[in-house]
Amino acid sequence: MELPELEQRLLPFVRSKYDDADADVFAVHKMPGHAGFAYGFSVRSGGREESWFLRLPPPNVQWRGTADVLRQVAVLNALDGTSVPHCSVRWSGGGGAELEWFERPYFVVPKLEGDVLRLAKGEWGHELDGATLLELGRQVMTALAGVHRVDWRQLPYLGDPVPFDEDVSRWDRLVERAADPERLARAPEVRQRLLETIPEGAPIGVFHGDFQTANLFCSTDGNLKAVIDWELTGVGATLNDVGWICTFSDRAAWHEDSGRVTFLDPDTLIRLYEEAWGEPLPDLSWYRALAAYKFAAISGFNLMLHRRGKRDDPLWETTRLSMGPLIDRALELLG
Repeated sequence: MELPELEQRLLPFVRSKYDDADADVFAVHKMPGHAGFAYGFSVRSGGREESWFLRLPPPNVQWRGTADVLRQVAVLNALDGTSVPHCSVRWSGGGGAELEWFERPYFVVPKLEGDVLRLAKGEWGHELDGATLLELGRQVMTALAGVHRVDWRQLPYLGDPVPFDEDVSRWDRLVERAADPERLARAPEVRQRLLETIPEGAPIGVFHGDFQTANLFCSTDGNLKAVIDWELTGVGATLNDVGWICTFSDRAAWHEDSGRVTFLDPDTLIRLYEEAWGEPLPDLSWYRALAAYKFAAISGFNLMLHRRGKRDDPLWETTRLSMGPLIDRALELLG
């Protein structure tokens, strides 16, 4: 949706929701990192100004899976009343008259001041000292444990838990279509070992699905303000989230020229999570291996899309260097 059209649609929407015929909309803009279907806007009403974040599905897609924004609404609403930092939904809709506003489902949350956690040299997070990073890590992993404590049975909209074997096999098509397939030559070994060693009695609950630094919104003094971007949320093995953030912070999983900047080391992240959860957790190496396998497959698939001109993103040309190391690290973790 182009900005002039969106602004025209936002004006009656805002006046209705504010119950103010004189409310004004300004500073409408696209938000980065969402392919043009997340927007910021501000409202002037009754002598005060407020800023908001609007999320819409991508255009011309079915409202399922990652394009079903109401899945995110379900989780965000469930987090209300918990200690997990998140953005509470102010308005949302997906049917009937609510579809008239934007011709698709939507939700609106307050726009936060701050930034996602950026740790590269020259970025604000790089300047945080060790004690501040450790405390931030404690906040992050405590928040994650809080997400995992949400009663998933109260969220039928998310569906049934993802079976463990499906969480391994559903990446097959990405591996099969990956560019530079030689970098994934040992992926079948990882797949087989994962299926042979599926953990028993593992915790089941709500998972975030992409729990890593790019989805941790912070104040620039190093405090967590919100866990964001819930497109991949679902119900299943909650420890997948722990394995995911550990993999993104595991230097051994990344090529030295990948440019990957890590957060706290995996052992520290695991310790902080276990302290928040209240008990030690077994089989975390399995979830770390699965995460490494997943991201190697995702990297190969997105590299293919980039090279075929379907989704231009040169960053995958650098990320491809880590496809082999990620697979090797998965095998090492699986013993």
